[in-house]
Amino acid sequence: MKYYLTTPLYYVNAAPHIGHTYTTMAAETIARFKRLQGYDAVMFTGTDEHGQKVERSAQAAGKSVVEFTDAISAEFRTQWERLNVRVDRTIRTTDPRHHKTVQWLFERCVKNGYVYRGSYTGQYCVFDELYVNDAKPGDPCPDCGRITEAVTEENYFFKLSAFSERLLELYEKDPGFVQPESRRNEVISFVKQGLNDLSISRTNIKWGIPLPVEGHHVFYVWFDALIGYLSAVEGESVEGEELWPADLHLIGKEILRFHAVFWPAFLMGADLPLPKKVFAHGWLLFEESKMSKSRGNIVRAEPIRQVMGADALRYFLLREIVFGQDGSFSYDALIGRYNSELANGLGNLVSRTLTMIQQYRGGVMPEGTVEAIATVARQTIADVAAAFDAFEFSHGLEAAWGLLSALDKFIVQRAPWKLARQPEAQADLDATLYTAAEALRIVAVLLSPVLPQSAPKIWAQLGIAEPLEAARLDTLAWGQLLPGQQIGKIEGLFPRIETKDAVAKMRELEELVTQEQNVLLGKVAKAAASEVPQQSERIPIEDFTKVEMRVGLVLSAEPVKGANKLLHLKVDIGHGQPRTIVAGIAEAYQPEQLIGRKVVIVANLEPRKLRGIESDGMIVAASLEGGKPVLAGFLEDVPIGARLK
Repeated sequence: MKYYLTTPLYYVNAAPHIGHTYTTMAAETIARFKRLQGYDAVMFTGTDEHGQKVERSAQAAGKSVVEFTDAISAEFRTQWERLNVRVDRTIRTTDPRHHKTVQWLFERCVKNGYVYRGSYTGQYCVFDELYVNDAKPGDPCPDCGRITEAVTEENYFFKLSAFSERLLELYEKDPGFVQPESRRNEVISFVKQGLNDLSISRTNIKWGIPLPVEGHHVFYVWFDALIGYLSAVEGESVEGEELWPADLHLIGKEILRFHAVFWPAFLMGADLPLPKKVFAHGWLLFEESKMSKSRGNIVRAEPIRQVMGADALRYFLLREIVFGQDGSFSYDALIGRYNSELANGLGNLVSRTLTMIQQYRGGVMPEGTVEAIATVARQTIADVAAAFDAFEFSHGLEAAWGLLSALDKFIVQRAPWKLARQPEAQADLDATLYTAAEALRIVAVLLSPVLPQSAPKIWAQLGIAEPLEAARLDTLAWGQLLPGQQIGKIEGLFPRIETKDAVAKMRELEELVTQEQNVLLGKVAKAAASEVPQQSERIPIEDFTKVEMRVGLVLSAEPVKGANKLLHLKVDIGHGQPRTIVAGIAEAYQPEQLIGRKVVIVANLEPRKLRGIESDGMIVAASLEGGKPVLAGFLEDVPIGARLK
């Protein structure tokens, strides 16, 4: 049975960070679990290397686009190798194999009547690589809040509007196609609002895959990148393996629309099978905000790997965060779980059990079972399997640690150190030691997808000859550990870590890795590769005096439903009703931080609708080179409604 699953194709405008690691480790954990279930699981990850952002990033780095993409793509591959992530299929969108598949799929859509030639004049968001319908010059992008750019160009369009009913029917008939449920509801709401035809070519950039048409057209980056899932397996089969359709696309929630709306529509237009499931997990938050390259608040995996090991990071990410929801990362929480659950919990139990077998039975596995623990173990197998099958990793690990907790109490209650001194209690001692060892064997199998380096060490220390990779969930049962076998060499698995020293070391390494990657990206000081400052066009003073900027007081602030980057503000500017303003600052400020704060707004703009809310004004903020907006403010006390001149 095949099981083909994918991570996103990671964009190469900057080097990898722990957000990429979270998705990739989760995907590879699923692949390992599927192999445990008996599937021939094939995991894909790749890099998305086209588009205007990459062109600008390369320019900022002082490199050719080819040099830049080669370097960053290599960084991703190196990261997965260091983190013990097995990649079975991969693609770079600069690969000629991929170009061929993209052009092939495009021609199928043309043949089926879903592509036409047209022109577009309007606003374009470079950051999000998308056109902003109904926007006017100077308007912000409704997704990120950045000012759009005016463009006019001839394009090829995909008839996305023709697929509204088919998509809604898909979501209705197959509720599992988009998960979790909250994301499915978002997608249904988006499609029900109506779909516009989608421009799938660009003429104003050169860095992309050329369309097989007359004139200079390159494919829109999202039409190009999504097809990477298909081109990585060379269409529907490769070397006799039938890998398409994908069983699972694992993505971050911010790219849900592209995967759950655009991608199935492209495949429908080409008469190709659809993927079976799109699962969108939440964001990884650091210091209470989304971790991202543009914000500069990122953490990288390599320092953690060097100090604590890749298994510790994988365990923390899957245990700490309820998969599908947003979750927080902190060094203190990472080390806390490591010490309490891996070092003092699992590692200590393995060491104690095997040391007692060595001390009391000469390292030879005894025989006998205590049924109470066997019963807990059988239930744990079922609970962990069900949780992992539903991608509920945190619940599955909680169930596994329930067995470890029961085992720890069992050892304390049975007190084998006392039984060893009682000649009449030797059968009880045998049963105690075997029961503990057998429970650890079962735990090693269940945890092998999450602890791929540590679980085989437990297996080897138990003295089991066949490889752990040969274990299967459907045959996992109590009593399979052979009495009479010699245990292996006892070695520590998870040495305790001192929080203060470890955090200091990881932060130090983080700075070193950042410096190395800044050199790679050609950054100078804080210059960000993601955006190249453009020379401003000078305007006469008369144009400036037309802009009315006033001091406002934020009365309320709340997130805009379905838009992760927008906040809905009520601002008092000193006369009339408070203004409603939609601002793209949700990644920089929590709503509660803004209430009672004085801000500057442009008060004489024509109202514009953003996400269904009429925004009557624009908040003024500095756009830092790294992409994080910083609100304009005042050192002195200024009255509400005062005009800036």
